[in-house]
Amino acid sequence: MANIERKTYTVDAAGKILGRLATDIAMHLMGKTNVNFQSHIDAGDFVVVTNVAGIKVTGKKMEQKVYHHHTHYPGGLVTKQLADVWAKDPADVLRRAVSRMLPKTKHRTARLLRLTIS
Repeated sequence: MANIERKTYTVDAAGKILGRLATDIAMHLMGKTNVNFQSHIDAGDFVVVTNVAGIKVTGKKMEQKVYHHHTHYPGGLVTKQLADVWAKDPADVLRRAVSRMLPKTKHRTARLLRLTIS
């Protein structure tokens, strides 16, 4: 499989729901939309996302959804609300959603490098 043909999938994110968009992007990054999909081969497409600031978030997720991160020091649990992360960089919210929908394998980093958010 040295000659993998990767297509470019372009998405306009304006007006789309965050989770549904992230699922669609993850499927294209994994290559599950290709006919010759094999889980052990990273043959996904390039994904370019535009108009990220126009993404919709349903329900009360802006106030209630929380991202956790631990610094590995005692008492080092860092908690951020979705609204705070969104205010700083809406692209980071989409990148986190897509990253967490990809399988936790050795291909995950390479797949995320094929994601371009502008």
